[in-house]
Amino acid sequence: KELIESLNPLDVLICSYSLLQQEETHLAEKSWQMIVLDEAQAIKNTTTKRFQAAIRLKGTFKLALTGTPIENHGEEIWSLFRFIAPGLLGSLESFRKRFLEDTSKKASLKSLINMFILRRTKSVVLQELPSRTDQTLLIDMEPEEFAFYEALRRDALKKVSSFDNTNTGHRKLHILAEMTKLRQACCHPQLAKKEISLPSSKLKAFSHLVDDLLENNHQALVFSQYVSYLNLVRETLDNKNISYQYLDGSTPAEIRKKQVQAFQEGQSPLFLLSLKAGGSGLNLTAADYVIHLDPWWNPAVEDQASDRAHRLGQTRPVTIYRLIMKNTIEERILELHKAKRDLAEELLDGTHVTTKLSEEELLKLMGDFGSTPSSQDKTKLQKKVA
Repeated sequence: KELIESLNPLDVLICSYSLLQQEETHLAEKSWQMIVLDEAQAIKNTTTKRFQAAIRLKGTFKLALTGTPIENHGEEIWSLFRFIAPGLLGSLESFRKRFLEDTSKKASLKSLINMFILRRTKSVVLQELPSRTDQTLLIDMEPEEFAFYEALRRDALKKVSSFDNTNTGHRKLHILAEMTKLRQACCHPQLAKKEISLPSSKLKAFSHLVDDLLENNHQALVFSQYVSYLNLVRETLDNKNISYQYLDGSTPAEIRKKQVQAFQEGQSPLFLLSLKAGGSGLNLTAADYVIHLDPWWNPAVEDQASDRAHRLGQTRPVTIYRLIMKNTIEERILELHKAKRDLAEELLDGTHVTTKLSEEELLKLMGDFGSTPSSQDKTKLQKKVA
């Protein structure tokens, strides 16, 4: 409070989003000449205290900076404009009805927001940036591992069918929880069931990939959304005496800074990062490879993480690997990526109308691929499932 009251004209106050929530009352009491939100997608969720704190700020001029104005659905653009120009897009309820449900009004939405947007794409701003190559590595599960996954999938569908149909929101949360188990099983069976002793085909493939990269003196960023999976990766690297840096949401700021510096100086060939903690705000151009161990719902989040390496200051071509388990929910999520990847592009061009994934769409992600292993493996599978 004393700091805020002591500010003079032309002074700049730098504040984290966490502190914005904590000191909301004091910050909202002052009239600011200018308010800038960096990584403005942080206020995308209208139900959060962070969003509420941001829109309470009073300022003569407001600016929102973001590389991902929309990560999941069209309502997120409303959140940004509620901060930038309150009232422009009406209430959230009217915005849904007017622009998201009525496809004939998409041109009107474009004309409303376009005059407020200054857009700079990477291809225009950083024409001198080295090439980027994206590769998806499809990995086959071992028969017993696939049997475990298939049993888990069938059990998930059975549980979902028994959920209360009257409470849609509650039912959807249960579906997402079951999907999380399947996604974790794709990474490593132990993430879905601690006591199981099955090996992970993905971890094995990752280990081989790392050997190839290190043999050719490359440095790589390794992302996963599951800290528990990163811990299993660390065990594997420790057993092979491979040096690495590590960062997740619990890493203190000072240690985080030292780890980034150590990686940039070439002290370790690998940097393991949780997607949420290390997916933005870091400059890690020492890496010329990026490995995504599991697919995030939206590719924009993955792209932002990949840009920790493919950014200004990078002098070498960058290769992005995505490790995807074949015939699993991960392949289905990958199919969503094309539509999701164009989401922000289409809206900014005035051609996009989108909704959140329905229960039916979520259940489709857990559906059968219609393909099975060999006849010998199929027999094993049936026994395991039984």
